[in-house]
Amino acid sequence: MDAEAFRSVRKPIPSRAESRAYGKSLRVKVPRATLGYWSPADNRPDPIEQIMEAHLGRIPRLIAVRVARMAASPYGFLRGAANVCASDCASLPATGISAIICGDCHLGNFGFYRSPEGELVLDLNDFDEAHPGLWEWDMRRLVASVYVAGRQNQMSEQQCSDAVKACVSAYRDELTHLAQVPLLSRSFLRVDLNRLNETVIEPSLRNQVVRAAAKAKQRTSDRALPKLTTSEGGALEIRPDGALLTRVSDARFEQITQALDDYLGTLPLQWRRVIGGYRLVDCAHKVVGVGSVGLRAFIALLEGSAPDDLLFLQLKQAQRSVLARFTHGSHAWHHHQGQRVVEYQQALQTVSDPLLGWATLPAFAEPSTATYLGPFTEMPGSPALQVYVRQYRNMKGAVIIDGLGAEAVADYARVLGLLLAKSHARTSGASRIAGYLGNSDAAAEAFANFARAYADQTEADHAALLRAVQAGRLPIDESADAK
Repeated sequence: MDAEAFRSVRKPIPSRAESRAYGKSLRVKVPRATLGYWSPADNRPDPIEQIMEAHLGRIPRLIAVRVARMAASPYGFLRGAANVCASDCASLPATGISAIICGDCHLGNFGFYRSPEGELVLDLNDFDEAHPGLWEWDMRRLVASVYVAGRQNQMSEQQCSDAVKACVSAYRDELTHLAQVPLLSRSFLRVDLNRLNETVIEPSLRNQVVRAAAKAKQRTSDRALPKLTTSEGGALEIRPDGALLTRVSDARFEQITQALDDYLGTLPLQWRRVIGGYRLVDCAHKVVGVGSVGLRAFIALLEGSAPDDLLFLQLKQAQRSVLARFTHGSHAWHHHQGQRVVEYQQALQTVSDPLLGWATLPAFAEPSTATYLGPFTEMPGSPALQVYVRQYRNMKGAVIIDGLGAEAVADYARVLGLLLAKSHARTSGASRIAGYLGNSDAAAEAFANFARAYADQTEADHAALLRAVQAGRLPIDESADAK
């Protein structure tokens, strides 16, 4: 999936029939029933050591917050253990059909956001691990998350299995359909709020979608202003909030200013003109997510030509994808990891934030105190901090399944299967995947078996995390700020 492979229109393109036949032929090498296999190998890397490895390079004082979020539940562990799941998926049989994939495709990484036209759309919305990879890896992580979350919702094993089958069947049917649609045409397909309301069947899920959409529409820069800022000192500035939202030093502010100037050069010219009409007012470090806790994530407040013309941008550290070493080893394909995130987000989403871009910040020594008020020291010779930039408040929201019944969870899992198929179909592998999956329920049955077994594994790994905390191998912050 190297970009160099797509720089010519001279190469012959296999027909859809040929690609579908090739996908079907792979069932001999990788029978669909093998998709249901999971058993930890004797040489499986210790998941706790993998979690500790993922902490290297993170802000030390925030690791305890990350551990607390992962320790909260098996689903919390799954969310933070993308590297563990990637290693496990890479050890399993696979078709070898590659696509641009999310790399961290769990049900919490789908959500609402605003399109450039101002419409609310639902799609994949986290791309820190996005990378060329095998389509099964996304599906395995998604169905495992559905099963683990289903158990957390007090669903029976049969109900969890049914939800997974609904997800896989929707993926199969949508991908089969899209494989017959011209590649350019399918690249414009989106699930906006109107289509989502037509797609959702279960009444309680439809009500939850309505509530989530209404809440997402309130998540804009102007709505965030009272909560995130203060003007007590006369000038508008970001309001600190414990350990989760902390001011940056003057030195770091200057570095972020330069990074945003550089970021402008990665935007299309029209958006460069728009953002060039704002002035940076303040910056802060903000703890986000589960997997990302401890990585550097800044929010920047910019002001336009009037006090009510405000914009929040987020600068988020990008590291090498957890998939990378399983696809091409130790040598990095991507010169800039922030650029990787942006390019693959645009590949997977039908419409993306028009302000997506990337930049580089100098490496620096972290203060050991709990705040960012102290000075930062640049570290010559250390790797620079590669970041991607996006809107911080862009009508982002999520459908919360906590408390929903089994039928509603299954219906939502079906929607997510459809969305994942749409994303995978935006590359040229749709016909091969469709040919492999066929029209039967063989793949759905197999993935349900895998999801059940991997849910057991996730619960065992979560228990191992709790033991590691108790033994003092991992720090934990159980304060209110960590939740």
